[in-house]
Amino acid sequence: MSMVGDLFGSLKWFTVYDLLLFAINLILLVWYAVPIQKYVRWLDFLPSAGLLIAIASVLNGDTTILALSLYAVTAILFLCTVKKVIRPVRRIPMPKYRVLRIVLCLFGILSLALSLMLAGESRFNPVSHFSTLSYSQAFVQLNERLSREYPFGDWKKVDWTAMKDKYEPLFQQAEQEKNKDLYYKTLRSYLYSFRDGHVKIMNEKLYDDNQAFKQEVGGGVGLSTIQLDQGKVLVNLLLAGSPAEQSGIQLGAEIISWDGKEASEAYRASYWSENPMATEGDQLQNQGRFMARAPIGKEIQVAFKNKGDNEIKKATLKAYDDNYETLKKTKVKLNKTDAPVEGEVLSNGYGYVKIRYFLPGTTMSNPDKVLGDKLKEFQAKQIKGLIIDVRDNPGGSDDLVTAMAGYLVNKPKFYEYVSYYNRMAGKFEINANETRTIKPVEPYYGGKIAILINQRTGSSGEGLPIAAKGLPNVRIVGFTSTNGSFGVVTSPIQVEMPEGYVLQLPDGRSLNQEKRIQGDSDDKGQGGAIPDIKIPLNEQTFEDKYVRGQDVELNYAIQALESMK
Repeated sequence: MSMVGDLFGSLKWFTVYDLLLFAINLILLVWYAVPIQKYVRWLDFLPSAGLLIAIASVLNGDTTILALSLYAVTAILFLCTVKKVIRPVRRIPMPKYRVLRIVLCLFGILSLALSLMLAGESRFNPVSHFSTLSYSQAFVQLNERLSREYPFGDWKKVDWTAMKDKYEPLFQQAEQEKNKDLYYKTLRSYLYSFRDGHVKIMNEKLYDDNQAFKQEVGGGVGLSTIQLDQGKVLVNLLLAGSPAEQSGIQLGAEIISWDGKEASEAYRASYWSENPMATEGDQLQNQGRFMARAPIGKEIQVAFKNKGDNEIKKATLKAYDDNYETLKKTKVKLNKTDAPVEGEVLSNGYGYVKIRYFLPGTTMSNPDKVLGDKLKEFQAKQIKGLIIDVRDNPGGSDDLVTAMAGYLVNKPKFYEYVSYYNRMAGKFEINANETRTIKPVEPYYGGKIAILINQRTGSSGEGLPIAAKGLPNVRIVGFTSTNGSFGVVTSPIQVEMPEGYVLQLPDGRSLNQEKRIQGDSDDKGQGGAIPDIKIPLNEQTFEDKYVRGQDVELNYAIQALESMK
């Protein structure tokens, strides 16, 4: 489709109010720009009609950037022509400042064109207000809306009828018992079953006076665990002076049984997490963190075997209020002062760049330019290869991802189509004005590249490895795939639920060149950027990473670069 066709195709994202305002404003701007001598009385009332429509739109809740831009043009036209409603002018004199009026009208038309360009991203997506309904009524309404508008229902094979049958009785039970905790946990279970990292209860405040969370996992015993590929559950974090350490458990110890269950069974039974576990890799990591959590004061029977010992020992660990220390120590948290991009030449001659997030920072307004400067510096030093580290990168802006990826390609490369739910048509449609292509920029780096990922590389953070996947000079390296949460959040689905909970879900899909969903995990928890070199989590890599503190992923990346021709 042509650019003009794409532009007017964006009218599909307008509300009825938007369409009326756009038409009225366009008619008036063209009319006043062209020196027509014929007088048409009804045109004098159009600006007033536009103002009434704008007021109705505001009362309907539409305060998006798209709507505000239309309101602004409407208000200006009304103020400039309101006199004509009261005192009609039968004869149209040639205006003194004809050129100025034409220029001003053209600016107004350009603003309308801009609103078309931004219509998809800034479209109106109304908030659902279900907070005054009962638990079960609110759930049914939520389920109905998501069955239409959630971008990945078909992709994840969500059976909305089965979801209603499963969860509605639980919400009804919570109603009858007036059990707020049961309601909250049921709501959480329903949302987290989508396995989508962009699904959030915006105000649940897990670490700040969340009673259900505190009651169930508020206690720690001073350790965290992880399961190896072959099934063993090992201690990968041990707090000094904790009950676990005092009981003789050492870093690297194998957990044989936990709280009356075999270790692997207890591991798999763990279901709490801070965010939805979109992929198998993400789920395994989180289950190890939460297996060792319990209600404060609970006594846990543990059987373990320290590394190098043949004897299985037993201990009773009492969970204490550790202020969630083991959870906080096993999850990277970015600071506002952390620079988005940093880099250096390693002692072995390889260039290393850490991209923490794809947004401007407080001290770095143009991260893409900083990356370009780093690459110039690296090329001057004749690096042997480039390592790009996007581990723990939570995302940011896809436009910034494509700008940075431009240094890695020497010809244009498709990045994504974006599709949203069209409320007027009742189906998902592509927003043509949001199609992204990676365009080559200087300095081009065409040498050997390794990209480091992990299960916390999420959202737009997954864009770079997804885009670079398959390039002949690139290898993706990691223990797991990325987070598998590559959905689009521009005008997110928002729902107000009983007890004050506010839900947010993604509103768009990222599509590949074949217009198929890319990046998001499917119903089996498979998705994200898949590593070309999947590092095994065995006893050796565990020892290197968690006991010796080595950067195993970096070492594997260097090996991969060394082996590339």
